[in-house]
Amino acid sequence: MKRAYNFNAGPAALPEAVLAKAHEEWLNINGSGMSVMEISHRSKDFETIINRSKSLLIELMEIPEDYEVLFLQGGASLQFSMIPMNLLKKGKTASYVLTGSWSEKALKEAQKIGSCEVSASAKETNYSTIPAVGEIKAAKDAAYLHITSNNTIFGTQWKNYPEATEIPVIADMSSDILSKKVDVSKFGLIYAGAQKNLGPSGVTVVIIRKDLIHKDPSLPTMLSYQTHADNNSLYNTPPTMSIYLLSLVLQWVKDLGGVEAIERLNEQKAALLYKTIEESDGFYKGHARKDSRSLMNVTFTLENDELTKQFLSQAKEAGFVGLNGHRSVGGCRASIYNAVPLDHCEQLASFMKKFQAAYAHEASGQTV
Repeated sequence: MKRAYNFNAGPAALPEAVLAKAHEEWLNINGSGMSVMEISHRSKDFETIINRSKSLLIELMEIPEDYEVLFLQGGASLQFSMIPMNLLKKGKTASYVLTGSWSEKALKEAQKIGSCEVSASAKETNYSTIPAVGEIKAAKDAAYLHITSNNTIFGTQWKNYPEATEIPVIADMSSDILSKKVDVSKFGLIYAGAQKNLGPSGVTVVIIRKDLIHKDPSLPTMLSYQTHADNNSLYNTPPTMSIYLLSLVLQWVKDLGGVEAIERLNEQKAALLYKTIEESDGFYKGHARKDSRSLMNVTFTLENDELTKQFLSQAKEAGFVGLNGHRSVGGCRASIYNAVPLDHCEQLASFMKKFQAAYAHEASGQTV
């Protein structure tokens, strides 16, 4: 079977080696005679899996000892509520930097819990940029400062993170976690849905500084970080299959050479596609400003809707999947997460050049 050129934004491509390993163990995990989906989450076999996932993530991201790693459910969207429920105390304000649709949604949920403010925003540029760190004005009594590190819809990404010595910085890293080196100690909490760089949908990783975990009897049990920290993320039945595949993805990253190797590859893939856009003489137009471009989501438009439809239709026929831009902004988007091979990006760049050669006269208004 020929593998598709998968540029979906999420759930996204998984490493072929990981899928092959899962296939090999599908009916018999660790000699148990059962699938990982059948074994008890209280068993030694699964305890080994979840502990391996945690230790690999700690190793790859160099997570300090004063942080807890949690495997939760509900996606990043549930964290929009859990974070203020656990950290936004009465008399405090939560500061949010708006860089796209997901940061807007995070703010909207937090406003239901307590006092919030917008400390910086790129909305006036149609989210084509990332605010400069110096532009962020967080409240002096802020409980935390929230950012979204990569914006899948608009194709922008933080290059330098805000540093707040007294205010915990919280980052939604759902779409770029493990794609580049990050100093975890600069953050109070990092969270990420797994379905882009870490594995399949179903599990959400939370990396939280231990001093931010508090017992609060008023919180629903399942919405307290303390509950999950006290129980090694096993208070209730976790998404066992997703955590198993997460462990395989993390091992794959380690075998490739770790985060540094992945980062070099991601830079190479992104540079190839952005160069194709830049050298198209305006046939393709990138949405994100050059200093804010994402290494994960390359967003671009063509001259008009008809040409865009032609591009997407022919791309689909050629085996490219997931190139449609988000429904809220249109255009095109190539999501090139960790598992997308360089060869697939080379194939896409080649297709883009061939399409331009065939349709450049339409974009310029000429006839042949």
